[in-house]
Amino acid sequence: MEEAMQQGSSCRSRAQVGRRVAAAFSLLLAACLLPAPAAAQGMVKAKFGDWEMRCETPPGASREQCALIQSIAAEDKPNVNLVVIVLKTADNKSRLLRVIAPLGVLLPAGLGLKVDQTDVGRAGFVRCLPTGCIAEVVMEDKLLEQLRGGTNATFIIFNTPEEGVGLPMILTGFKDGYEKLP
Repeated sequence: MEEAMQQGSSCRSRAQVGRRVAAAFSLLLAACLLPAPAAAQGMVKAKFGDWEMRCETPPGASREQCALIQSIAAEDKPNVNLVVIVLKTADNKSRLLRVIAPLGVLLPAGLGLKVDQTDVGRAGFVRCLPTGCIAEVVMEDKLLEQLRGGTNATFIIFNTPEEGVGLPMILTGFKDGYEKLP
């Protein structure tokens, strides 16, 4: 994982984040996992702390695809938010961590991650969609254990080479949610 990583408006904001989560989940399934576009916007099946398990059955698929999702916002910049998605691939061979960052991030700087103040590294952005730019890594056992045993994570995006914005995420519920992922 370390190698992969190296490479008043509150209600309105929450509504915007909720719509963004649903749209992002559908777009990610369509763009990254499935041969055909997903028609539905994943239903919330369960909640684990601040994590939601969203599931849908893509067209032509024989079973439901689920992901753990959490949306986070920068404390000092409420209009800067990320959608964090953890899922097992349809063939159940890999575990992915996908993060959707807002358009306008500095792509070459990548996405940084700290778990409980331990620097995990950086991941490169792999593509941009209308909803934002996607960083993705295959989760190795070490990262999975850090997330399962951790209490906080901080994702760092860059607007300029000198200006990083840290977005804190609570990991409470991650372990239970991950164990329930089909």
